[in-house]
Amino acid sequence: MLKFLPILLMLGYGLLMWQFSSWKLRKELDQKSARLVDPTLRPVLDRLAAAAGVQSIPVQIYEMEAVNGLAAPDGRIFLTRGFYQKFREGAVSADELASVVAHELGHVALGHSRRRMIDFTGQNAVRMLLMAVIGRVIPGLGAVIANFVAGLLAARLSRGDEYEADAWASALLVKAGIGTAPQKTLFTKLNALTGNRGSAPAWLLSHPATADRIAAIEANEARWGLR
Repeated sequence: MLKFLPILLMLGYGLLMWQFSSWKLRKELDQKSARLVDPTLRPVLDRLAAAAGVQSIPVQIYEMEAVNGLAAPDGRIFLTRGFYQKFREGAVSADELASVVAHELGHVALGHSRRRMIDFTGQNAVRMLLMAVIGRVIPGLGAVIANFVAGLLAARLSRGDEYEADAWASALLVKAGIGTAPQKTLFTKLNALTGNRGSAPAWLLSHPATADRIAAIEANEARWGLR
């Protein structure tokens, strides 16, 4: 039993970190967000809600200048102030913003948001185990290698989630009569909107490459007989 104690301690530490991170995220979102109220977005959000079979889709504005969307573990959907401002400036259309909401709804419906917090526990455990094992063989480099491997694992899981959420959003957008065009046009704008120059290799990114995401959507369209 004692030989398993270090592993049990690492898992316990990971669980505590997961609970702390969940609490911290929920507190920050509560403090820095407010309900989105915009009559110009209501029609398209109502169409999404009708297609999803719900009365309404509440969206929160998260006070952050970065351009991003977020599905919280408790199921709430957030758009950053920076993203909403791009809509107000005309850089993003109502349908394109709706495609972001649909994507985040996909994360909620598929259980990604809650599972990512659980994955965080496992990744921490893997990181600490690798640090202990590799540190004995290669002193001084254990932490570096462990963080790199854990980062690759997290990125791969996240990219898979993004493809699944894109497909779920595509289906909802088609059902709502909006179609997938806004999804694809928004993807072509993302690098400019976010300031990302795409210098990091795709396998190190938490999101798939833009061209790959568009290709996956078009493959779904072909499979669904929409092309």
